[in-house]
This record gives sequence, C-alpha cells and structure tokens, in this order.
Amino acid sequence: MQGRMDQTYPRIYVERTLALIKPDAIHKAKEIEDIILKAGFIILQKRKLQLSPEQCSDFYADQYGKLFFPSLTAFMSSCPIVVMILARDNAIAHWKSIIGPVNSIKTRETHPGCLRAKYGTSDLKNALHGSESFHAAEREIKFMFPNSVIEPFPSREATEEYLSRSVNPTLLHGLTELCKNKPLNPCIWLADWLINNNPNKPQICDGAIVEAE
Repeated sequence: MQGRMDQTYPRIYVERTLALIKPDAIHKAKEIEDIILKAGFIILQKRKLQLSPEQCSDFYADQYGKLFFPSLTAFMSSCPIVVMILARDNAIAHWKSIIGPVNSIKTRETHPGCLRAKYGTSDLKNALHGSESFHAAEREIKFMFPNSVIEPFPSREATEEYLSRSVNPTLLHGLTELCKNKPLNPCIWLADWLINNNPNKPQICDGAIVEAE
C-alpha cells in the first residue's frame, strides 16, 4: 500500500491537431483511423466533405503564389476528404512524426515506416495532412469545424503558478480544518467548506454585493 501511495504519475498535457485524409487515400480511411487510435489519439470530431477550389485556396492560403498552388487546390477539391480533430499529449509533433515528410517518394527511402511512405504517391499526392504548429492547428480546426470551441492551453509554468497562488493556500487551509474537525463524511464537509471559504466568492451585505478593493 505504501508503495502505491508513493507512486507518481507523469503529467499529461493534452493537445489538439487537425488531420486530413486526402483524396488519394480516402479509400483507406478506415485503415488509417485504426492506426490513429492505436497510436494513442482520441478522435474528438470527424467529418467527410468535399471542398470547393475556393475553400481549398482559403485553407492553403499560406501556400498562395507557389508554383504548385493551382495543382494543390485542384487535387484537394477533386474528391471528398476526411477531416479529424485529434487529441493526445504532444499531438501536433506526434502526428507529424507518424505521417512523415511531405514528399512521399523520398519518404520511402528516408522514413519507410511512416504513413505518407505507405499511402502517398508523390509530393502533391501525399495522402495526409497534419498541422505544423499550435497556431496552425488552431486556425485549421476553426476553418474545418467553425463551431468548435478552442481554449488556449496554458503553459506548465503558468498552470503551476496559478495553482500555487490561487488554489493551494485555500485547499491547504481546508484540509487542515478537515483534520481538526474529523467529520463523518469528509468529502462533503470539505466541499461545503471550500464553497463557503472561496476567496473569490462575492461578499453580500444587506442585499448588495460588496466589490473587493
């Protein structure tokens, strides 16, 4: 029992990324989704749709002006695609490592185990897409899932600073009082104590809320 109490667990910071199964790999969608799940991802949202050339141009706006841009938008609007929001720890980097480099032909030599080597056929028809960065993922998820609510992820340092400043002092006080009182139902007692002693709770006096200075 003591060993179990002393056991520590790694902290997991969940991240989201956007994944696309492109027209050239759409017939392998179920197989690819199984690989995604086995890699530890959760598929938060999924939809199958066909983009117009205009929508493809908007989605790939950062590639505008490059020689392959017309071919890219024509290819991506030629057939339906599968769009997914994937989540796990370090999702963006992990999904990029699984799908591999952009050029599927070169990837077969340099990264033969990745998904683009297996399902892609060229630099353009490379089967899959993954967000390049957190900000790219945020923009792409909003583009493909307009109603999706995307909350910013606080850094580890910001989270620990918030807990140290705003949570731990009150919680420690509550646990100390819990040990002193030794109630029959400690969970309910502590919950009530935290509600009544919430430092952010508005003070009400004679029916009027007193604002903190």
